[in-house]
Amino acid sequence: MSIPQVAIIGRANVGKSTLFNKIIKKRAAIVNDTPGVTRDRMFSRAEWFGKPFMLIDTGGIDLDADNEIELQVKLQADIAIAEADYILFVGDGQQGLTPQDQEVISKVRSSGKPLIVVVNKVDDLSHESMIHDFFKMGVEKTFALSAEHGTGVEAMLEELVKGFAEAEEEPAEVSRGIRVAVIGKPNAGKSSLINKLLKSDRCIVSEIPGTTRDAVDTSIEFEGQEFVLVDTAGIRRKGKTTRLLEKYSVIMALKALERCDVAVMVVDGETGVSDQDATIAGYAFEQGRGCILAINKCDLLEREKGVHEAIAEKVKDKLRFLEFAPVLFVSAKSGYGLKHFFPEVGRVYSQYSRRIPTGKLNDCFARAIEKNPLSSYRGKFLKLYYSTQIKNSPPTFQCFVNYPEGIHFSYRRYLTNSLRQEFGFSGTPVHLKFTARRSGD
Repeated sequence: MSIPQVAIIGRANVGKSTLFNKIIKKRAAIVNDTPGVTRDRMFSRAEWFGKPFMLIDTGGIDLDADNEIELQVKLQADIAIAEADYILFVGDGQQGLTPQDQEVISKVRSSGKPLIVVVNKVDDLSHESMIHDFFKMGVEKTFALSAEHGTGVEAMLEELVKGFAEAEEEPAEVSRGIRVAVIGKPNAGKSSLINKLLKSDRCIVSEIPGTTRDAVDTSIEFEGQEFVLVDTAGIRRKGKTTRLLEKYSVIMALKALERCDVAVMVVDGETGVSDQDATIAGYAFEQGRGCILAINKCDLLEREKGVHEAIAEKVKDKLRFLEFAPVLFVSAKSGYGLKHFFPEVGRVYSQYSRRIPTGKLNDCFARAIEKNPLSSYRGKFLKLYYSTQIKNSPPTFQCFVNYPEGIHFSYRRYLTNSLRQEFGFSGTPVHLKFTARRSGD
């Protein structure tokens, strides 16, 4: 089941991004340490007392005198209410309650969606006089805090996650099908690809980017195996997502990634791989999903010998963090290459859900270490005692060593590549976790 989606909404300059960064415990310039993944995100996975949630930092409701104020406020509130599971409304405790604030708070309250009112910038007692109007709105969960200094944030988060308990008790959806999220930037051909696979117009197809605003699940059977296709809204980077509807379509795409097994990243074959494509693919990588790269519109590409191979090499060079993902050349228009779609998804899923016997796993690592020994750490020899697979989907392995901090990133990658050479794992991330174990433990 997908984790709760929590949207932070409010006017511009009330401290939404400051609160966002305080909750996720990172600076405003969010950096991903995965090579090849660069992004300025408005989404981040967060956790409080073991309860995870997806936090969304929305654009401010910046209302100029020339804008249709009521319409803009209503639109922002309507979209947040429709797509997020929980709402954090942020107001400015130094400016006090504004008519726009009242409009948004009233709209969320009337929807019945869980709401917490956050009165921000309450840094000292002199600001308390501006707080009372917010409490008069009648929202039971109203918190005065300072996002910049962290005062009051923990109490607010504690109240927020209390509401997650009921959702966690709901039974997860029952489906034996392999869930496939079709992702990509707007107008890459995602809906057209699904329509061709289904041989019907079950999904809306349009040349207007962002037409598909919801994730539409469609079940299909291929050679006795059920697949559930999820058509997602086109994802745009934050700086280029100016329309409110486009901003909230990303929430639906991330929800689809939360509950899928394999993500098929659709790339426009005419324009090639862009930084925007890398950003989108990075979401799937971070979610730990099986991945396939589908180069669409290849009917418009030259088919001379070696052309596809050269393009595949460029794709892998741009998306180095997805070097394990297979590349499919397809055409949503002509159907070229689509006969390989479901078989490839099935192969990736089998690797994504694969389990390795403990004996074979340790034999593999023993051979790898014999070939390329562990180095020393602070004058002491590093030793890998034992490894075991602790989960699949994606394959995750626990490695017990004497000094986890001494395992260099490059050696982690070497061990991961050794696993791939031995067992395959095509199309799936492989995670290694190193835990301390001293000699004699």
